[in-house]
Amino acid sequence: MPTPNGAQVPITQLADISIVKGPPSIKSENARKNAWIYVDLRGIDVGTYVKLAQQAVRQKLKLPSGYSIVWSGQYEYLQRAKKRLIVVVPMTLLIIFLLLYFNFKNISESLIVMLSVPFSLTGGLWLMYLLGYHLSVAVGVGFIALAGVAAETGVVMLIYLDQSYKKFKGKYGEKFSRQHLYEAIEEGAALRVRPKMMTVVAIMAGLMPIMWSHGTGSEVMKRIAAPMIGGMVSATILTLIVVPAIYGLWKGWNLKE
Repeated sequence: MPTPNGAQVPITQLADISIVKGPPSIKSENARKNAWIYVDLRGIDVGTYVKLAQQAVRQKLKLPSGYSIVWSGQYEYLQRAKKRLIVVVPMTLLIIFLLLYFNFKNISESLIVMLSVPFSLTGGLWLMYLLGYHLSVAVGVGFIALAGVAAETGVVMLIYLDQSYKKFKGKYGEKFSRQHLYEAIEEGAALRVRPKMMTVVAIMAGLMPIMWSHGTGSEVMKRIAAPMIGGMVSATILTLIVVPAIYGLWKGWNLKE
């Protein structure tokens, strides 16, 4: 090292020199230095993993003053989507109920159709469990679509039941009894079997190729289609069995045997 007088001083007398590995680059965000840790997940969804990881960090890691941890990436997107779904899902159910009420002009019949929605969701949940899918935004979209289809099939069933009920009511008049009601429900539900099966087969035939697809975007599309395929199975059972039973309880509670 040169001095003001022109003399040279060996650098070894001024500092200890060694070669060590350091960061290839220094990153910063919001005027603070940071480091990124990337995590690849298998066999667990992002939300559950982050919840367990946050719990482990709180228990086993004590951060020095001035340090902080931020969970970002897909987890951050998931949190944003959850906030939207918290608003979208109730609004969807409310819109479905209002459309049903405008169609039937009757709160009781609208509620009977709305009962088909949670029953149809069970089939979607079971198929997701069998396929090992976790809850995601795509799955939420699939369940929203399933709710609309389930309500639609319930409407058609209820229309057939009302037509058969009015037919038998006009035929027997004051002699209309609970036995006549059961015959009307049986006839109305039987007329619904063929169109119901056609609807289910058409929807599942359109969605099954998605479940067998591969390539870009297939993972997302599978998670949209899976709830609808499983839900259509349970919705079929519900529409053909449970809805007529509820209809019979509603119409027959004040009828004589």
